[in-house]
Amino acid sequence: MDKIEHIGIAVKNLEASNILFEKLLGVSHYKMEEVASEGVKTSFFKSGPNKVELLEATTPDSPIAKFLEKRGEGVHHIAFAVDDIVAEIERLKGEGFVILNETPKKGADNKLVAFLHPKGTNGVLVELCQEIKEE
Repeated sequence: MDKIEHIGIAVKNLEASNILFEKLLGVSHYKMEEVASEGVKTSFFKSGPNKVELLEATTPDSPIAKFLEKRGEGVHHIAFAVDDIVAEIERLKGEGFVILNETPKKGADNKLVAFLHPKGTNGVLVELCQEIKEE
């Protein structure tokens, strides 16, 4: 794992949270994107070399909606940048981690993503992110 790519925060209202994080970080979001397959709308902020992803559910049965119902707003996941997501999934499986989606899927911000089950990572949902390279 190269670095922390971003921290994902589940929010109930993306517009209100954008205003809050603009005040907090002193910058506007640089990208908003919907990932229909995950039932989520995202907003990204940069703070120095770091990124924050705000996540709002777009369907009542999405993972974010379920998270908000169970835990309320707050940190949802920590994402780590990787160079080769398939190799990293295999390495982590070999170390005994449970991968929630062994086949990487397209996520927000031009990334391939996979998630580790939080039961094996001290209750933290870990996301692996690999930049999708243009051909």
